[in-house]
Amino acid sequence: MSWRIALGVGVAVAMAVTGLPLLVAIAIGLGTYIAFVLVAMPSGPTRPDIDPFALSEPWRQLMQQAQGSGRKLRTTIDGVDDGPLKQQLVAIADQLDRGLAEAWAVAKRGDDLDDTIRNLGPTSLRSKLDTLRSRSGDDPSPDTLAAITSVEQQLETAERLKQRSAETADSLRATQTRLDELVARASEVRVGMADTDTYARDVDDLVIRLEALHQALEETNPG
Repeated sequence: MSWRIALGVGVAVAMAVTGLPLLVAIAIGLGTYIAFVLVAMPSGPTRPDIDPFALSEPWRQLMQQAQGSGRKLRTTIDGVDDGPLKQQLVAIADQLDRGLAEAWAVAKRGDDLDDTIRNLGPTSLRSKLDTLRSRSGDDPSPDTLAAITSVEQQLETAERLKQRSAETADSLRATQTRLDELVARASEVRVGMADTDTYARDVDDLVIRLEALHQALEETNPG
């Protein structure tokens, strides 16, 4: 028997022993059981703490812009009278928060890529490669040739990561442009000039794009 059930029964018995009516004691015991069950239930997914200043550029600025757009949407919704429309818009804004969480994950991944590129040190690698190639003219030994191949591969890796980083930043900029458009359209929805369902679908599409971008980055092999 679950310990929570046992606890509830124990509380009910204890209440009955103190002289409370049986039904009241049972109600207290049942309430105790339900309270512990609710406490044990997993809470919903928590939103990450977004801190743009933990990132380097361009990721910092991109996340600052995204956060600003999110706040602007919430401000627009705050001006809507309580009712079904406001409830719909709040749900849409909550969905957009999911998109901001995905954008944050993408920006962090892009920042990680840039860190990896800096650690590889492309400028230093090119200098080293020039030295090795010059040396190989006088001493084309297997060790020198192997070193050249190794440095070339490291440079290729750095270039691939650099390209992926640039593509990711461009993708985030594109989604930011779309986000700004959606935030502006919220004012039309607010006054009944735009369809709420269509607006919700467009927000969903943006979130899906960010989720796909995040997934693609997670599959990036920096090696």
